Amino acid sequence: MTDLSAQIKADAMDMHGHSPGVVLRSLIIGLTAFLTVVDLFATQAILPSLTRHYNVTPAAMGFAVNASTMGMAIAGLVVGFLSPHIDRRLGILLSLALLAIPTTLLASAPDLTVFTILRVLQGLCMASAFALTLAYLGEQCTSMDAGGAFAAYITGNVASNLIGRLVSAAMVDSFGLASNFYFFALLNLAGAVLVYFTIPHVRPMHAMPAAQSPFVAMIAHWRDPALRSAFAIGFCILFAFIGTFTFVNFVLVRAPLLLGRMDLGFVYFVFAPSVVTTLFAGKAVARFGTRPAIWGALAVAALGLPLMLSSHLPYVLAGMVLVGVGTFFAQASATGFVGHAAHENRGVASGTYLACYFFGGMVGSAVLGQLFDRFGWTACVAGIGAALVAAGVLTAELRLPSHAGETPMVPAKTRD
Repeated sequence: MTDLSAQIKADAMDMHGHSPGVVLRSLIIGLTAFLTVVDLFATQAILPSLTRHYNVTPAAMGFAVNASTMGMAIAGLVVGFLSPHIDRRLGILLSLALLAIPTTLLASAPDLTVFTILRVLQGLCMASAFALTLAYLGEQCTSMDAGGAFAAYITGNVASNLIGRLVSAAMVDSFGLASNFYFFALLNLAGAVLVYFTIPHVRPMHAMPAAQSPFVAMIAHWRDPALRSAFAIGFCILFAFIGTFTFVNFVLVRAPLLLGRMDLGFVYFVFAPSVVTTLFAGKAVARFGTRPAIWGALAVAALGLPLMLSSHLPYVLAGMVLVGVGTFFAQASATGFVGHAAHENRGVASGTYLACYFFGGMVGSAVLGQLFDRFGWTACVAGIGAALVAAGVLTAELRLPSHAGETPMVPAKTRD
């Protein structure tokens, strides 16, 4: 099988993406991302079925399903702290293999409490693999070819949102709830097998200076106004994303739209445009700057909100497309900024950003779920809009310090 680090280095000479090696490398990286986070949002496509199965409110079920973000927030921070001392290959391999355990147990979860705990455990495993893979790519890629590697990884992440939901809806519609979780457990193991054959053992690079603890490094990052704002933007982005794509499911199955279970799965082809547009985030930042790129992305997402209040399915779908495109684009741009702005201890900075990002998803699920249950979909959409506005205000603080180095997420000529 292909040695991914050797493939990455061999492909560095070809920046036009025409060689078979570049295509193979991108496919492996994207597939690894897909199998790492496919469990994260796939369950949202079967939320109405889960709500009926456990006989709970949409807000309660939405919080339980999105409890994985709590685990991801914790793991993102812990892995960021310990990253210099973790073997990349072993960490990713164990995370994906262990992920199959809570995924399998979800098939027989007796109540909502157990279901929620298992989703937290899934999040711990997913975020560990996610963060370590990003660290591996950042260390093994040259500054020339890293942009393509990260773009492939993020594209695989975006694709998992589409295909995971579609597969989940199809499995439940054809074979029932339990079969869905057994199938996804097999995908988790497939991810571990892929990592085993494609990622070699490498030593962690850019280790933390002995004189500075991870906690001290994190405090230093929080004192940086630009990084502090970037962390908060990540919080707002997933807050808005979770609110949109969790509770819109209940709107789609109710009158007047009345979509069936399989139809609900097909709805998530709305993520297809995001798979393409996210690839251009780095180029947009390089050409227009970080702040204009994020403002533009947030504006696109905001344009989709009033469309989702329509009683006509085409308008609702168009709104979902715009929110997906905007939030994924903003996320890619903000992630790149963090790597660029953190002059030292980038592992801690990235871990802190991921923790804030996923914590935003957990809070968004809880807050927007209450708005949805108590006041309806319009109030929920208003809450999503408030998060996008907050992110826009925070974006004004994203100015790179004079000492900032290059980032693997965007080309070296990035401007503010």
